[in-house]
Parts: sequence; structure tokens; C-alpha cells
Amino acid sequence: MKFKLTLIALSVLTLAGCATVAPDGQRSEVAQLTKGKTGNVDVSLSTPSEESAKVVAELLAKPITGDSAVRIALLNNPGLQTAFAQLAISDADRAQAGRLPNPHFSIGAFREGQIRAIERTLGFDILGLLTLPWRSAWQGQQTELAKLKAAQEVVLLAANTRKAWINAVASQQTAAYMRDVKEGAEAGGELARRMARVGNWSRLRQAQEQVGLADATAQLARAELAAKVNRERLIRLMGLWGAQTNFTLDDRLPDLPKTAREIGDVEAQAISQRLDVRSAVDESRYVAGSLGYTKAKGYLNALNIAYERNTIFNNSNGDKDTERGFELELELPIFDWGSARNAKAEAIYMQSVAKVSETAGRARSEAREAYFGYRTAYDLAVAYRDEVVPLRQFINEETVLRYNGMFASLWDLLGTTKQSVLAVNSAIEAQRDFWIADTDLQTALTATSPGSLQALQGGASNDNSGEAKGH
Repeated sequence: MKFKLTLIALSVLTLAGCATVAPDGQRSEVAQLTKGKTGNVDVSLSTPSEESAKVVAELLAKPITGDSAVRIALLNNPGLQTAFAQLAISDADRAQAGRLPNPHFSIGAFREGQIRAIERTLGFDILGLLTLPWRSAWQGQQTELAKLKAAQEVVLLAANTRKAWINAVASQQTAAYMRDVKEGAEAGGELARRMARVGNWSRLRQAQEQVGLADATAQLARAELAAKVNRERLIRLMGLWGAQTNFTLDDRLPDLPKTAREIGDVEAQAISQRLDVRSAVDESRYVAGSLGYTKAKGYLNALNIAYERNTIFNNSNGDKDTERGFELELELPIFDWGSARNAKAEAIYMQSVAKVSETAGRARSEAREAYFGYRTAYDLAVAYRDEVVPLRQFINEETVLRYNGMFASLWDLLGTTKQSVLAVNSAIEAQRDFWIADTDLQTALTATSPGSLQALQGGASNDNSGEAKGH
């Protein structure tokens, strides 16, 4: 029996000695969890400092790439710092839960005539001491879940920043091409006005060219607005303000890879690597452990022991008496035997089991959906790059030759030039959709839900639709 008590005491003291707050707020642990899940970027999760501000300034001095945008966001995003502050709070709670409960001391002085009494009590929460290993383990588990949640926030921020950069660069390219379309429409409109004025063209043809110019002007306005909106979204994710917002973006999206990624079993990869699946499984396991603790604890909610020492002075004769003794306080389970508490614990456990099943099912489905979207986006982007754009360029070059040989009119040349530019815009959109789908695929396989896969839902605009989408 003495050996068991000594072992328990040593375990409690060991837990109490290990209960210290992590100096970096668990950031290094989160960095390890997110390693390889943020693209080509090495995760740097340091606290804001002069050094990190210097790194951000150096990155902003160069044209912003997708990787540099992610680095800036991980260093500078205020929302991510809020998530790390919450993790630090959980870590502090973990350290606090591992500390021994403080004893309670009370003193009282009483007088009745010539009799004066002094009562002193030193109490200790025995139940708190006995349950210290469970409470410490429970709060440690909560900190582990908080780390997984923070890791998911890091990966999502990296993915959303990369997608914002992709949209910003693509819309910037689209706006540049739409300016070319507008310039061509302006040239056609001016020529139509002059020919109508000398009677070589009907007012109907002139009106058609004017409508084309108005449409090109509206499309350019939409494209420029989309470029500004997407740039602002990127600015918010990178946490920039003031002069920092005057950065320069890369002028074009990365080239498509030579081949699409071949992934064997996307479901198995998602189940084994996704952070939200791991979080749901760990939570269910922790809840199962707490269920056993709740049942073992039963109806006992309070168990205190106190040492009392009372001194009584008789001022009339100078006598002094001292009383010593122990007091044990135990809650009597007259009304509550803990059955409702046990039922609640079991319901929470069943809830966690259902959450595991739901999370795993969603992970499998999202992995399949993301991979289907990735492959389709790649095929479409390759088709525009290798077929649609070259064919449009060929048609444009042939029209130029016929125009020079006086076999085609200026209107034919302007029309084919406009369609060629629109085909290039559609190719940019298809390229953008691929890189967004690539980012969503990585998120769906390794981290958490990427949300609705919007890249392909918008679709690439048809090259002869006469409209370029700004998104």
C-alpha cells in the first residue's frame, strides 16, 4: 500500500514538474505538422518581429510570385496570429492543469467575555490531487487538438493566398488583353464612322461596329475591376497596408507542367494524411478516455481534507488550551448519483464517433472530386494551349496574308484579331483554373476541406463567345 501511494505521489510530482508553457507557443510543433502541405514554401511561423518585417519588405521589393505571396501571408497575416494566440492560451491551460492544487488556509479570532479563541485551518483538495493526472492528460489532449486546428488554418491560409495570387495575376493578364480588344474595336469604329460619313457604308454597319466598341469597353471595365478586386483580396491575405500595397505582381502565370500528376488511391492518401481526419480521430479517442474517467469518478465531486488547530485563551485566569484535529469533507450523493453526467459523457462520445465517420466520408469524396477537377482542368488548359490558341493564331495570320493580297477586308482582319485575343484570354482562364485545381487537390489530400471547387464551375469562356470573363 505504501508503495502504491508513493508511486502515485511521484507521478503527481512528475506531472507538476513537467507542466511548463512552451516558449514559442507550440509554433514549432505546428510547423512540423504542416511540413510539405503548403506547396514549395518552407513554413516559417515566427512571431511578428523586426526580423520578420525585414523579410516581408525584401519579398515585396521584388515581383510577387505565388511562393513569395504565401511566405508573406504566413509571416504577416493578422488572422493567423490570432489563431496562434488561441493556441498559446490552450498551451497555458495545459500547463495550468498540470500544477498541483494550492492548499487553503483560513484563520479566525473569536471573543466571548474573558474567553478568546483563535482557529486555524489548513485544507487540501484531495480529489483535485487524485484527479491531477487525468486533468493534465485531458488538457494536454485539448492542446493537441488546438495544434491540429492551427495547422489546418496555416494550410488553408497558404492555399487561399496562392489561389488569390493566381486570380490576381490571371485577371491582370486578362485586363491587358481586353485593352487590346478595345483598341481594335476603337479602330474599327473610327473607320466605320468615316466610311459612313462619305457614304461608303450603311448606318446599320456603323451601328454594329459602335455596339462592338461599347461591348469591348464594358468588358474592359469588368476585367479591370476584377483585377483590382483580386489584388485587394491578395493584399488582405498577406496582411499588407499603406505603402506595402504598392507591390508588383508577376506578369504571367506559371507554365503548365509537362504531364498531369498520377495519384493512385486518392482516398487512402486523404484518410492517412489529412489533418482534419486525424483531428476527428484523436478527439474521439480523447472523449473515450474522458468517458472512462467520468464513470470512474462517479458521483464524487468534492473530497477535501483539512488540519485544524484551535487555541482558546481564558483571560480571567491566564489558562490556554489547544485543540488539534483533522476534518474530512465529502459530498453526500443524496440527490445526484452522477447518472445524468454519465449519460452526457456517453452522448458526447457517440457524437465524436459520428464526427469521425462524417469527416472520413467527406475526405474521401473531396479527394475524388478534387482529383477529377484537377485532371479536367489540366486537359482543358492543354487543349487551349496546344489546339485552340494555335488555330486562332493560324487563322489570324492567314487573314493578314489575304488582307495584304486584297482578298480579305479590313473588317475580316479586325474580327479575326479580336477572336484571337479572346482565345488567348480563354487560355489564361483555363491555365488559372488548372493552378487553382492543383492547389485544391493538394489541400484536399493533405490538410482539410478546400471548400467548393469553384475553379471549374465558372468554366473557361468559349473562344468565340465574344466575351471574356474577369472573375
